[in-house]
Amino acid sequence: MDAQQRGQHKPHVKVKSRRAAQPFWQADKPYLRSSSVLSDAKFRRLSYVMTFVAGAINAGGFFAVASYTSHITGALSHAADMVYTGNWEVVVISLVGVLCFILGAAHSSWTIMWAKRQRFRSGYGLSMWLEGIYLLVFALMGAFLAEFRAVFVPSTLMLLCFIMGMHNTVMSLLSGGAVRSTHMTGTGTDLGIELAKVLYYRHDNNPRLPDVRVNRPKMVMLSMMMVLFILGGFVGAWGYHEVSYYFTLPVAVVLFVFGFSSVGYDVKLRAKIWLRHRRMVGKEPEDEKDAAV
Repeated sequence: MDAQQRGQHKPHVKVKSRRAAQPFWQADKPYLRSSSVLSDAKFRRLSYVMTFVAGAINAGGFFAVASYTSHITGALSHAADMVYTGNWEVVVISLVGVLCFILGAAHSSWTIMWAKRQRFRSGYGLSMWLEGIYLLVFALMGAFLAEFRAVFVPSTLMLLCFIMGMHNTVMSLLSGGAVRSTHMTGTGTDLGIELAKVLYYRHDNNPRLPDVRVNRPKMVMLSMMMVLFILGGFVGAWGYHEVSYYFTLPVAVVLFVFGFSSVGYDVKLRAKIWLRHRRMVGKEPEDEKDAAV
């Protein structure tokens, strides 16, 4: 076999391309480009704020409608218990609440996907704005229906479940499921997994023991989220007892403020495109006159 034939039979060697390590929360980004729009610091700040808001809405909603509107596991368990006791009214209310939570999550996800298809940058910010609007609707419902508990409680319970579904979806999609702003069960589980890595015996030279690396920034973030959820719950309980259902007004303002950056970017961009289009349309008649002359 000559040298040319030997060269043709050389084994194909795959060259692995080096990619920059991404933060854990960038595993799945439905609409963001490869270049990160959110830095680590901005993402953490948004996670902390959304967790604080979730705790406030959940605790304040409990005092308003006597139910935790984000606790789907508890709602399903409660429904099962009530089936056994034959309390079908509570069963229906619990299941409808779960359905509203799912519909809220679907609504938020649809909004984000719609924004992606329209090439908007503000999918998550727009979802936060819609959530803020629904919180204002909750305050208005309280102003008109607070005296009619039979109407106020069921309707606002469904609305708050819907809002909490939206709220949890924003961080879930943005982080690829790594962060949940309303469900501290998953946060506690992830924190326990990282804690196990801290306690795990590391031995790099032993091939039977994997080199376990602790994601310390993730541990700090998850711990802070649990603390802020408790703090948000305290503020929500205090706010409801002090100003009743109007405690949702400053919460809605927070959502509007944090969603303003991306929504404002799209508005400015579309305004520039529209103005440029108008200028081009205005120049067309002049060009036609010059051509006629």
